[in-house]
Amino acid sequence: MSVTVVGSLNEDVLVAVGRLPGRGETVVGREAVLAPGGKGANQAAAAGRLAGGLAGGVDGRADGAVDVVMVGRVGDDPAGERQVAALAGAGVDTTLVLRTPDRPTGSATIPVEDGSGENLIVVVPGANAALAPADVDVAAVRRAAVVLLQLEVPLATVRAAADAASGTVVLTPAPPQPLPPELLRRVAVLVPNEHELVQLAGADHGPRSPAQLAGLARGLGAAATVVTLGARGALVVPGDGPVLLQGPPPVEAVDTTGAGDCFTGALGGALARGCDLAGAVREAVAAAALSTTGPGARGALPDAAAVRELLPRVPDAVPVG
Repeated sequence: MSVTVVGSLNEDVLVAVGRLPGRGETVVGREAVLAPGGKGANQAAAAGRLAGGLAGGVDGRADGAVDVVMVGRVGDDPAGERQVAALAGAGVDTTLVLRTPDRPTGSATIPVEDGSGENLIVVVPGANAALAPADVDVAAVRRAAVVLLQLEVPLATVRAAADAASGTVVLTPAPPQPLPPELLRRVAVLVPNEHELVQLAGADHGPRSPAQLAGLARGLGAAATVVTLGARGALVVPGDGPVLLQGPPPVEAVDTTGAGDCFTGALGGALARGCDLAGAVREAVAAAALSTTGPGARGALPDAAAVRELLPRVPDAVPVG
């Protein structure tokens, strides 16, 4: 069983602020910290941390280990070395992370609000923009049980990876952009957050009920959609069958940076182990909740034991009419 992640690797600059700035406003940060990041690498690290499986988890099965592979690019610089080392430390195979001498490693600046843990993110792609379709024409993509994709690398490369995959393709449409129908036809599970869903659907921003969000999701064309809703959990929208709202367990959030990536990494690992979509979302909600209890995108990534311990506190999913 394997999960292959095709996507970005960044070095994050986390800036603690009393409150997030408004448009055109300057606020003074309390401290700045370097941390590994990038949506692709965050998902790989989350899957790697959970790769031992969740024996006796939601379905009572004794699940086997999952191999996690990262496909991406970094610069030939110290930041790139740090990102590769961080992934290897999380149990991820980094053989297919390529060095790019003429580009710096990607970076992101992330102010994080004290108290709420809410954040803003500005990404500079760097070497991520050089990841080419030829880079993803590899056995690790073709043979993986699950392939995780995002949009912080060129869209042509994302499409090439989806076309090459023989397993389950999971796409996080972030940063959001128009998705070609031929790509969506290859996606088994689309995982937007609420804002990304609204943008992809071309709808007006504003509060919506879970049923209204499910209607937008079903109009996108993916086989199934899971909408992440932050502190409200996640909405499971299968191609057919009942829509479910999966609430999260209670935790004390410190920093929500990377929680969505942790969710998707956990989701991919659970699907690779044979969980159905609703069961995989239940595990992913627990993992994402735990990830918010420490600083940064990977400061509190849970292992399988921590998720297993928290699962009894995850509420039952409720049908959405």
